[in-house]
Amino acid sequence: MTMDFGWWTTGRDRAAVELLEVALNAIVTGKIKGKIRYIFLSRNPEDGVHGSEIRDIADRAGIAFVFLSAKDFAPELKTSDKNLWRISYHETVLEMLKDFNVEYGILAGYMWVVSPAVCKRLKLLNLHPALPGGPAGTWQEVIWQLIAQRADKTGAMMHLVTPELDKGPAVTFCEFSIKGASWDGLWDAFKRDMKGACELNEIIRVAGESHPLFLAIRRQGEMRELPLVVETMKVISAGSVTVSDGRLLDMDGRELSGPYDLSSLVDASL
Repeated sequence: MTMDFGWWTTGRDRAAVELLEVALNAIVTGKIKGKIRYIFLSRNPEDGVHGSEIRDIADRAGIAFVFLSAKDFAPELKTSDKNLWRISYHETVLEMLKDFNVEYGILAGYMWVVSPAVCKRLKLLNLHPALPGGPAGTWQEVIWQLIAQRADKTGAMMHLVTPELDKGPAVTFCEFSIKGASWDGLWDAFKRDMKGACELNEIIRVAGESHPLFLAIRRQGEMRELPLVVETMKVISAGSVTVSDGRLLDMDGRELSGPYDLSSLVDASL
């Protein structure tokens, strides 16, 4: 028995393409016991090179390719009522995908907040670059919050999508330390910079994403994101984790005490 997945992406950057390629390779090699039944792109594939790359990957793999440009959809409504636009856009998307019987959808670089109807209809899993209960926001915002908090560890999670951004319950996660011998020099340098700048906002303005501590956290997080998505699809397709009515169950139907820790498997793949 195999698990059927849907794949949602905006195809904004090369990372979105790489994530799809890695997932498909894991399916081909049998690591993931499942299939991607459709790829949904929220842009016109001709609008940028990455969208057309994703379309071509779908064609080569024999996967149904569906797209609807969010940028071009009801622009006047988007300007006047963003929430109503979101509902209308996703109603149209659901209609386009109604014939695909998939149990889970993977949001892989999908840049739009989905509507409540989508959350009700599908079990959508989204990658977020923080631990369960950790900072919300973009990966840049997450890292600066971690630095401001002098956090000891961070990681990434796959969480169930809800209408509230990054607030759905975590399904799987991986974590890593950002303190210790290999990190001490980076934190010491940051502390020296703080003494000179007085406020974190000044460091963000001057050094920004090129700050060594910021770069190191991003590098360690980024290298774990692709393996986390693959390992999550793997345990779901194997039945080790099931999402039912917002609850996490093991393969025997017993409720898990928390999200499934994939840290060791993710680290082993690095």
